[in-house]
Amino acid sequence: MERALSTEEIKKERHQENEKALRDKLMSSSHQSSMAMKKVLTLVFVREPGRILLGMKKRGFGQGRWNGFGGKVEKGESITDGAKRELLEECGVTAKSLNEVGLINFEFVGDPVILEVHVFDTWDYMNSPVETEEMRPQWYGEKEVPFGEMWPDDEYWFPHMLNGKKFEAYYKFEGMDKILDSWIKEKTEQTS
Repeated sequence: MERALSTEEIKKERHQENEKALRDKLMSSSHQSSMAMKKVLTLVFVREPGRILLGMKKRGFGQGRWNGFGGKVEKGESITDGAKRELLEECGVTAKSLNEVGLINFEFVGDPVILEVHVFDTWDYMNSPVETEEMRPQWYGEKEVPFGEMWPDDEYWFPHMLNGKKFEAYYKFEGMDKILDSWIKEKTEQTS
């Protein structure tokens, strides 16, 4: 004959079942895929004293906006190599070296993918910029950056980059023009 469980024993058993269900859920493939919903991208700005090269996006994501040059990092490619490749593909410029100046995470309402964008600038490059199927490059004075024709977040983090300050930022968008939430912080260099 089985004995009846006490209230405390029932609570303990339910707690253990809930913990097991939570562990199972955390280990499920659906949860693992949602954890891995991050796309690593690059954004490169070619610089010269007092001016910056921007590209008018002619197709795809961000079409009709001025921006830097960049895109998705390919499998097996380092972030820096991806940035150099995208710069060459989009405007014909070869970066001899890149300086990572920022990291921005973008979230768009209704899209589970977080865009992790590594922002670089280069002062050390070869080749003159050329128009490609994707981008039309144009030089702008640092005080003439066309923020009204760019992503709305650019006006907040561009000053950090233009002033040589490293930064980290987050922007949550509703659609392509409305920022719902954001933060930005300057990063200080750690010396050992």
